[in-house]
Amino acid sequence: MHILSCGRALWLASGLLGALLLAVPVAHAACELEQGDISRAVAIVDGDTVVLDNGRQVRFTGIQAPKLPLGRANFETWPLAGDAHAALSALALGKPVTLRHGGRRDDRHGRILAHLFIADANGREVWLQREMLRVGLARVYTFRDNRACAAELLAAEREARQAQRGIWADPFYAIRDAADVTALERLSGSFELVEGRVVSAAVVRDRIYFNFGADWRTDFTVTVASRDARLFLDDRIWGALLDQDGGPSGIENRRVRVRGWLGRYNGPEITVTHPEQIELLDDTP
Repeated sequence: MHILSCGRALWLASGLLGALLLAVPVAHAACELEQGDISRAVAIVDGDTVVLDNGRQVRFTGIQAPKLPLGRANFETWPLAGDAHAALSALALGKPVTLRHGGRRDDRHGRILAHLFIADANGREVWLQREMLRVGLARVYTFRDNRACAAELLAAEREARQAQRGIWADPFYAIRDAADVTALERLSGSFELVEGRVVSAAVVRDRIYFNFGADWRTDFTVTVASRDARLFLDDRIWGALLDQDGGPSGIENRRVRVRGWLGRYNGPEITVTHPEQIELLDDTP
């Protein structure tokens, strides 16, 4: 496991990364989170995981940084994973961190799930999730039971993407075209952002389908399972866009960006569990 501890020399952010860290404002937007513990970050596992002085690991909720192998056989390091590790080290290693929670508080690996905050040299609070997004070293990665502050996180990601910072200048993290079915099929099993226009949408037996081509048997599709459909149908925006009686849907012909793990079922497919995984883009860059 590649962990940088307090006892080792810090990789001090320099060059382009250092300039980004210094240039990005640190004030954070307010969102609803519950206060948690205050501890110290004594080791950095990767760009979204730290070790506290009580021995517990904290997995950052809301983001996914480029992945390191961390002992996994035949796992190829994602581009810029080392940069993400170094950036988080420069931000948090050896510093007191405040944990706040917006959903489930632990995962199946026994790690704490939390948003983390530190104080900068001027005493201003720094939201680490947002900073990693804004320097372009993470993507927004929410879950059904951990989706607090998604709007603020998506805004930070969008800022970095527009500026082509970090991962957004690397083809490995490019936004995929929903119409390029061949490319999507090659990427099966990977976490991707896919963008396109919804050709049709339907609620069938409590499942929701978003079709991005004329043939749902081969084209890209986004599916919402019945256990998750109510989150969309009861949502103020999505409930108005999705017709539940078989009539025309307000989402048809809308441009969207969906994020999730690509699979294959009647062509390439992403199964989403909550509305924050789909961005409406007609009025958003």
